[in-house]
Parts: sequence; C-alpha cells; structure tokens
Amino acid sequence: MSTASTRATSGWRTDAVLSANFRGSTGFGKSFVNAGDLQWGRKMQDDLLDAVDWAVKEGIADSKRVAIMGGSYGGYATLAGLAFTPEVFCCGVDIVGPSNLETLLATIPPYWAAFFENLARRVGDPRTEAGRRLLEERSPLNSAGAIAKPLLIGQGANDPRVKQAESDQIIAAMLAKGLPVTYVLYPEEGHGFAEPGNRLSFFAIAEAFLAAHLGGRAEPIGQDCAGAKFEVSEGAAHVPGLEAALSGRG
Repeated sequence: MSTASTRATSGWRTDAVLSANFRGSTGFGKSFVNAGDLQWGRKMQDDLLDAVDWAVKEGIADSKRVAIMGGSYGGYATLAGLAFTPEVFCCGVDIVGPSNLETLLATIPPYWAAFFENLARRVGDPRTEAGRRLLEERSPLNSAGAIAKPLLIGQGANDPRVKQAESDQIIAAMLAKGLPVTYVLYPEEGHGFAEPGNRLSFFAIAEAFLAAHLGGRAEPIGQDCAGAKFEVSEGAAHVPGLEAALSGRG
C-alpha cells in the first residue's frame, strides 16, 4: 500500500488521505496486476505521482504539503518518491520497505523459491544482465543522496521478507550525507507490527512526525510508547515529543 497524505489550505478542507490503486495492485484482474511487471519505480510510481497531480489540480491538496507513506511495497514507493522525485513530497514514512532491490532478491530464502520467481518477473531478474541493471537503477539506495526531505523509517528486526539491512543501508547512506532521518526499530517484530502496543507507538510517532511537516493538530505522544518494545537509533529529535516519550519509558 502506498498513501499520499495531504493538507490543503483552501479553507473548505483541512486534510485528506489518498490511497491509489496503482498498476500492479490486486483486486482488478490479472491484466491490471501484470501491468506492473518490471514497473517498480517506473510506471507504478508514475501512477502515484499522477494521483498527487490530480489532487493538487482539484484543490484537495497543497502542492507544498504532500507526504507519502506506506508499508512493504508502499515503503519502497515512499523511498522512491523521496529519492527519484525529491521536489514532490514534503516528507515520507517508510514501513518495512526495501531500499536496495538487488539485496532484496539476494536474501530471499531457498524455501521461498516460488516467491523468488514471482519477484524476478515483477521486479527484475538478477540472473540476467538487463535485470541487474534494472534493479540497480530502480533502487532508492543508489539515489539516496538526492533525498532532501525528512524521512521516518519503521522496521522489524525479524522481518523475513524485507530484512533489517534494507533499512540499515539507506539510514547509513543518509547519515553519511547529513540528511534528516528518524529510525524506529522493533526488535521483536517482523514484516509489519503485530503487537498492539508496538502498533500504537508507531502510529503515535508517525502522527507527530506528519503533523510537524504537514501542519495541523496531533495528539501528543504521551504514554502511547509505554510498554512498546522499540529503539530509536537515529533522529528522535526530529519528531516532536519523541525524546520525552523515550525518557519516560525508563
């Protein structure tokens, strides 16, 4: 899922969330799914950008205050949005999204052989020269230096599908260039956040982060992090109230 969050200034609407059914999405027939083959970071990303353009033209969104947020592929789309089109979004929230398509496919375990073949068809085949070029070109990690807007990353340390290294790599690249990033790692979570307390904590952190960059109201983080199991290795100061919430956990 990839969602563009916007805040308009027209007076008649204060905020809006747009969840686009980009090509490759399920639920619309096989041809629609297949239209996403080899289009990660290409036409699939164009669909999201077209949705943003539509929202701006319709007066729903302020072009200067549009955020992108998503999990799994949506996390990839968030990283791609900030890296490939750094002028479009004012910030991004990436949840368990791959940053390096080469390492994503290289770490698929043998018992997921069928899943690997599906990814090779959809994303790019690392066994061919053309496939390797495509994976390299469409990996946000390789364009991390272009990221200019704040980024919040949530990752599960036990994710079997999108390894922690996917987040670690882009965090390292951004820190090396002095770019703003906040990294929230959940040691006991996998591909997404299953424990209710962990989910609540990340929602609270993301709300504070988005409000800081989109404007508008946000519920203070307060005790929403109490009992949650996570660590913030980078950028706690970039999220209002997060440092206080961390110290309050003891």
